[in-house]
Amino acid sequence: MLRNTKPVWEYVEAHKSKFHNLSDRIWDKPELNYHEVFAATEHSCALASEDFAITQGLAGIPTAIMAEAGSGGPVIAILGEYDALPALSQEAGKAEQRPVVAGGTGHGCGHNLLGSASLLAALAIKEWLARSGLPGRVRYYGCPAEESGSGKSFLVRAGAFDDVDVAISWHPSTFTGVWPPVSLACVEMEFTFHGRAAHAATAPHLGRSALDAVELMNVGVNYMREHMPSSARVHYALVDAGGIAPNVVQPRAVVRHLVRALRLDEMWSLVERVKKIAEGAALMTETTVEIKQLSGEANLVGNAPLEKAMYTNLVQLGGPGFDGVDMKFAKQIQSTLPPDSIASSYGKYGLPVAAEPLSEEIFPLQDSRADSMGSTDVGSVSWVVPTVQCFVASYAVGTPFHSWQLVAQGKSPAAHKGMTLAAKAMAGVAADVISNPALLSEAKDALKEFRDKNAFKNPIGPEAEPPLAMSAQ
Repeated sequence: MLRNTKPVWEYVEAHKSKFHNLSDRIWDKPELNYHEVFAATEHSCALASEDFAITQGLAGIPTAIMAEAGSGGPVIAILGEYDALPALSQEAGKAEQRPVVAGGTGHGCGHNLLGSASLLAALAIKEWLARSGLPGRVRYYGCPAEESGSGKSFLVRAGAFDDVDVAISWHPSTFTGVWPPVSLACVEMEFTFHGRAAHAATAPHLGRSALDAVELMNVGVNYMREHMPSSARVHYALVDAGGIAPNVVQPRAVVRHLVRALRLDEMWSLVERVKKIAEGAALMTETTVEIKQLSGEANLVGNAPLEKAMYTNLVQLGGPGFDGVDMKFAKQIQSTLPPDSIASSYGKYGLPVAAEPLSEEIFPLQDSRADSMGSTDVGSVSWVVPTVQCFVASYAVGTPFHSWQLVAQGKSPAAHKGMTLAAKAMAGVAADVISNPALLSEAKDALKEFRDKNAFKNPIGPEAEPPLAMSAQ
């Protein structure tokens, strides 16, 4: 039963069970970035059954979709995701590590909930528009590859948001609120070094080791860490070490580096420095290096008018409404976590450790918390469209993201309650924007004021192609 009434929320309530089932089906068949064929098909079928006009293969990405309903007025984008993560297979509802498939994929970031709740919100807005008679269009964007693939950044580069007035999103969490918009801009690059093979014992002088070049590059980047902003990050992964034979001078080796910084300008500076280090490593080893960009994301740009509207909707709605059964399972999940993990989760929000393992609280709008050191491709959208997102409690407090414990909770009633609350909050903000031209104007003015002082260069360069085989490597 609704604790407050807002017409658009009633449509969420009417359709929620259908979309809980959609979320569960996506959970049942987790797919890695750019390979979300089942998820994209399921979302497309759900949209088609509700008479949305659907565009498949948006921006040339097979699993990217866009669906629109309504006419005239402002265009409201609801952003959905549905990609999973590797090596996180886990049975649902089990508070012990029990993979469904050893080494298999799992929804360790809750994107099964994210996409389904966003689609539910889009449907509610569509029905509310039809009933209210107001001009306006709602678009659901099925965005692939948030996990390292930067799907939304490619969509931004392709102009998919050029005529959008406002973008709205959410993410499952352990607490509910509209957090300060902090994320790291990032670029992921692949460095392929080419050398010359030789017998490592009889003719080492004839060889030029690509693996040596990779190692020297990594050493150079490690020395750079002391001389970059403390909020910046550089990570790496060895993709190809050149083979397993130590008596062969490796003629080819590949390493990936992910460069992150708090602002776009800081990030671009670090990217150029990493490239120079790679070129220096090639020079020292008399090898050559090819540099290929894989992905990239801008830092988040906040929008105070939309954030206030989102917070107001959350306060009016109240918490997810967890019950005793939800609390019992959440407590079982917490029993698998180190106590300091739970304490740290509360501490990040300035809270004492609470007895209840699920949070019903709506956090104040400007509540302080530890800065996020992650990245999201929602950031790229936020530079070109006024954007807002909320976080909604859907998991036990202390649950690490990208963990089997989070996967285990992905089909729980608590997760369904979280996604329902998120759908109502997003739909409520959309209704506010459509019915209040002043709010839309304020949101646009806020972004313009920021952009007048900050130049935008899409982290996805003109030569980069969506890394459709990235997760398969």
